Amino acid sequence: MAVATQSLEELSINAIRFLAVDAIEKAKSGHPGLPMGAAPMAFVLWNRFMRYNPKNPKWFNRDRFILSAGHGSMLQYALLYLTGYDSVSIEDIKQFRQWGSQTPGHPENFITPGVEVTTGPLGQGIANGVGLAIAEAHLAAKFNKPDAKIVDHYTYVILGDGCNMEGVSGEAASLAGHLGLGKLIALYDDNHISIDGSTDVAFTEDVSKRFEAYGWHVLHVKDGNTDLEAIAKAIEAAKAVTDKPTMIKVTTTIGYGSPNKANTAGVHGAALGADEVKLTREKLNWPHEPFVIPEDVLNYTRKAVERGASYESDWDKAFADYKAKYPQEAAEFERYLSGKLAEGWDKVLPTYTPEDKGIPTRKHSETCLNKLAAVVPELIGGSADLTHSNLTEIKGKGDFQKGQYQNPNIHFGVREHAMGAICNGIALHGSGLIPYGATFLIFTDYMRAAIRLSALSLAGAIWVMTHDSIGQGEDGPTHQPIETLASLRAIPNLTVIRPADGNETSGAYKVAIERAKENAPTLLAFTRQNVPNLAGTSVENVAKGGYIVVDSQGTPDLILIGTGSELSLCVTAAEKLTAEGKKVRVVSLPAWDLFEAQDAAYKESVLPKAVTKRLAVEAGSSFGWHKYIGTEGDTVTIDRFGASAPGGVCLEKFGFSVDNVLATAKKLLG
Repeated sequence: MAVATQSLEELSINAIRFLAVDAIEKAKSGHPGLPMGAAPMAFVLWNRFMRYNPKNPKWFNRDRFILSAGHGSMLQYALLYLTGYDSVSIEDIKQFRQWGSQTPGHPENFITPGVEVTTGPLGQGIANGVGLAIAEAHLAAKFNKPDAKIVDHYTYVILGDGCNMEGVSGEAASLAGHLGLGKLIALYDDNHISIDGSTDVAFTEDVSKRFEAYGWHVLHVKDGNTDLEAIAKAIEAAKAVTDKPTMIKVTTTIGYGSPNKANTAGVHGAALGADEVKLTREKLNWPHEPFVIPEDVLNYTRKAVERGASYESDWDKAFADYKAKYPQEAAEFERYLSGKLAEGWDKVLPTYTPEDKGIPTRKHSETCLNKLAAVVPELIGGSADLTHSNLTEIKGKGDFQKGQYQNPNIHFGVREHAMGAICNGIALHGSGLIPYGATFLIFTDYMRAAIRLSALSLAGAIWVMTHDSIGQGEDGPTHQPIETLASLRAIPNLTVIRPADGNETSGAYKVAIERAKENAPTLLAFTRQNVPNLAGTSVENVAKGGYIVVDSQGTPDLILIGTGSELSLCVTAAEKLTAEGKKVRVVSLPAWDLFEAQDAAYKESVLPKAVTKRLAVEAGSSFGWHKYIGTEGDTVTIDRFGASAPGGVCLEKFGFSVDNVLATAKKLLG
């Protein structure tokens, strides 16, 4: 077929394919197969259905698009370039996967405007999509009126076989089906190839039946390579079903157009090679030099700019009408979008004195969460089936369920990994919502990929973790975190806070809410067991990461450093040592990274280098503590798995007692 006989739609689809082929060929790295096979479905979606404004990638009421199969990132970059986004130029396409490029190997939301979420770890993107759809449904239920819809957009996802193999996608899809998220539409690139070859070697289930069992509306496009009308009809049918999410299985050929590599693993994750590129150009009638797009194709695809301006202008007019009719709601909506918190929000956080009864910090957390919910209505979240252990219910506000999307309490079920990825999606919706997800601290192991991605992709989520040590007790070593805090502290941009009492819990929430508004995640670690409220703790000082709780007269002989439930052991031990004539300082160090962010003078004032006798006390691994205790210090920590016994017995047997802290301190002092 001669080029002249091809329609502009067919030429545009080939433009997507060859931008991907050429960029990957130049980089000698990448995944050309998916962009070549999925180009038709992506083009139909972006050209006929999606509402977006290339000149304002953050326009609120845009449809969200997620390439869950993030290894096919050149598909998204080609779409961004062809539709007129300023974030991706032809020079950016040429710099695919290079240092400092706007077109990294996998889509990164913090690098490329137009990319909604960071994808690459398979399954995360579709789970993020569930979060985006939850955010849309929640805001629509809160702000829309019978005569005014200001929140009205879809979440579209392209996912692949790898996404469907990953368990996180199943967890998230199950919840999405239960919730009936009708504005979530997933297009499944059904190409039967993974890196190891045909999916027949490991993946032979009926995906459509699985999604039907989840409660999804399921459709099948049998020819995703050339039948554009079938793709369009399927998307139309998906939009017509409003009470459940839709999965459209689109059967495609990976590497479509490559004479020798199409439908093989060879086209999945490697450049085609010069000879195969030449043959593919001939087969698809694409005579243009690398990175050259015909002017008529660009003129056609960039009609998206005009459409986008019209979409946004129409919405602006609709919002102006809404604002005139509903000024109070409009002002609150604008506050959400601005990222600003209500004036004086932090004044509701409680403070405590030693006379106040000692309770678990998880109970203090419940108090903070409920007081904050009254003044920070952006809070939305819940627990992975541990609501009454984590104490994370916003009381009196109702559950987020099908038909009750205005309510903030989400029941994630026993789906820790999906909970994490869904919260990330809510945070990255861009509407000011602050998601929180809760479970036992040990089960961060089940959601570590999502927690890491929250830090990487600048998602302002709050991770509420309870039962933070061997003080968990009877459930035994499977439920008692040992190395967990150390491993979480190693994640860049994740602030881990282990508060000691009520004041520090209030301080921890203050930091977490502020960080959420700065698009950064915070993990809070709370006790199951009672802890006393201490005289020297402070709401404000938590933001410094570390501070002096008890000080000595003159330069200390010894510094005791504690976090969480062990800080009280340090305070009591210091009292006894002081009575014996020793000069002892007690330092609370609830958030290591916040302490490291302080200036050198402040850090020296808290932990002076001249004081080398230091003892760190924490019911967790000793790993990492040597930074603070130096070569002459010691720790009371635990570097073995716990045991099944009452929490107090576990703590005593493993040395977390005043007597053992005293004995270790005296040994240090000589």
